[in-house]
Amino acid sequence: MTVTLHVCITCRAGQPVLEGEPVPGARLHDALAAEGAPDGVRIVPVECLSACASGAAIALSAPGRWTYVYGRMSAEDAPEILLGAAAYAQAPDGIVPWRERVTIFRKRSLARIPPIG
Repeated sequence: MTVTLHVCITCRAGQPVLEGEPVPGARLHDALAAEGAPDGVRIVPVECLSACASGAAIALSAPGRWTYVYGRMSAEDAPEILLGAAAYAQAPDGIVPWRERVTIFRKRSLARIPPIG
């Protein structure tokens, strides 16, 4: 089963952006793509996760698993985000034990959504 790491590429993260410059969400997506997705994870750009006040935002989801939405991410967080995504991919229900979660996932969680079905 493939885990999806959704990355809001339109997120300005509350920062002014000069014309022609990439927004923080797009920079985050580019940094994640440059690092490369862990096994079982695909990185998917999306337009708006409705977490604008807490951007840049990402979400981890997979069928039959809990979905998590995280905010206040930046391109510099890419390596830790990918470690957290790998741990999520290895958890059968999407719930990584609290102490095993990467620090930014423990501190920057915006929402936890139950599996559909």
